[in-house]
Amino acid sequence: MTEQHAIDGLLDILKEAVEGGTPGQGTAFLDGTAADGSGNHGLMATLAGLSAAQASQEVLGTTVAAHTRHVAFHLEVIVRWERDGDRGPFDWKGSFHPAQVDEIQWQALQERVQAAYEGVCALAGSQKDEPVTGDVTGGLGGAVAHVAYHLGAIRQLVKGVGMA
Repeated sequence: MTEQHAIDGLLDILKEAVEGGTPGQGTAFLDGTAADGSGNHGLMATLAGLSAAQASQEVLGTTVAAHTRHVAFHLEVIVRWERDGDRGPFDWKGSFHPAQVDEIQWQALQERVQAAYEGVCALAGSQKDEPVTGDVTGGLGGAVAHVAYHLGAIRQLVKGVGMA
């Protein structure tokens, strides 16, 4: 058995948070996805199960759409930070707005999250032949923690809108 690259290990956990578990396989932290694909608790599957109205419904002062927009922004910032050297300032508070979306905006927002996730994965993949640095592993570790946190928040909000 060959050793897994540190970047691949972090990407595996990020993949689980965003895409959900591999059907029928064990997971690191999410409830397992059944062999038939049901029970996927990853971010993208969670978002896909909501309408724009549900994603826009305020629960405890926030919305699923707001958290989703913020997750996309954070993943985009990781790429800007690592690839482009952009150190901000970043409008973290503003990244939660607007908190309401229509159906077209909701679809676009889900596509934005997917593109941002793919951007982080591509950036990380491009670093595997380079010396492993704290910037790269820290950025990926931060992405894992951040997506997992907001996935948990979103899943609680979903319960609040009566969809769980």
